[in-house]
Amino acid sequence: MSDRRPTTDRGRIRIVGFEDADSDRPGDADSNGDRDESPAATAGRTARPTADPESRTGPTAAARSPSGTALEGPGRSRSAGAWQRFRRNRTAMAGLTIIVVMAVLAVFARPIEVSTAEYTITLQPVSLAPYDPAQPFVGPANAPPSWDHPFGTDWAGRDQFSRVLVGGRYTLTVGLVAVSLALGVGVPLGAIAGYFGGWVDEIIMRLVDVLYAFPFLILAIGTVAILGRGFWKLVVALVVTGWIGYARLLRGEVLSVREREYVTAARALGIPDRTIIRRHVVPNAITPVVVQATLNVGTVVLTAAALGFLGLGLEADTAEWGAMLSRGRDSLLQGHWHVTVFPGIAIFLFVLAINLVGDGVNDALDPHRDASDDRRRMR
Repeated sequence: MSDRRPTTDRGRIRIVGFEDADSDRPGDADSNGDRDESPAATAGRTARPTADPESRTGPTAAARSPSGTALEGPGRSRSAGAWQRFRRNRTAMAGLTIIVVMAVLAVFARPIEVSTAEYTITLQPVSLAPYDPAQPFVGPANAPPSWDHPFGTDWAGRDQFSRVLVGGRYTLTVGLVAVSLALGVGVPLGAIAGYFGGWVDEIIMRLVDVLYAFPFLILAIGTVAILGRGFWKLVVALVVTGWIGYARLLRGEVLSVREREYVTAARALGIPDRTIIRRHVVPNAITPVVVQATLNVGTVVLTAAALGFLGLGLEADTAEWGAMLSRGRDSLLQGHWHVTVFPGIAIFLFVLAINLVGDGVNDALDPHRDASDDRRRMR
């Protein structure tokens, strides 16, 4: 005798979690209104395994989870997916590790104090640097590396190891602050130019074209020559040369985003233009700019080091990597290689780490990779 299920019992979806689900299913009653309790129907019902909702896996099961604590699948946050892809990139994580280590060494190199006319507040009391970077003749002049001075000493007998650690504060701060301020100038101007167009776009883009006519280093040198030397004057010079690329890149993205349906719908609803730009246009066009800014941190650090090497950055005796290279030229010509090698290695490692992180951010924020990851999870 065939154990094939009756027609009314095939292709049925079993719903688990409702006590009366089995008793209320249509098709289980016969033509007289009585329930079909034939052996075949009973065997068909008992032969089907009951799936345990706690054991189901996959995006749909996670979304149905009664606890509601884990929601996986295509609806998850894009930022969370980008972070997961970035973490899987070993070279990017290696670069991020180098940056974090250098930042920690720079912060804890010497105590950080804030002085006022009445008292002094110590914000960070730890000192990893064995000597004061400005203290001269803690050892012989141009002494080679030794146990007492791992990186040797410079022409004034100052400890190079302490100066390299403290110099990270200036170099890293100049790079991060200059890029942040350049974004603060370039992003609004690029968004306004791309969204409104017309004469506003013409004015901003013609200014960008004029500044693009100058080589960036020459423009930075001219700005420093006008403003003078100093930390914030160096930052201003780097911002003047840095915002141009962000404005042009974001403008091109906004020209595409402003034609999307959600922007048209927001206009039709009477939402102010500043709200549309801030909440709908810029967030959907900012990804290439973020990637470019990450990569440009290394470029800004190299430009600051070049200005310091030319004597146009910070003060000559400042423990900044570019200034240390500039002051070590004479010692290098005399055969004291360590004076310039260690600051140069520090610049090389930081720029390399920034480039690795920038490539990782580019891959993590790629929308095509996000879609392909979602398709793999759905399989």
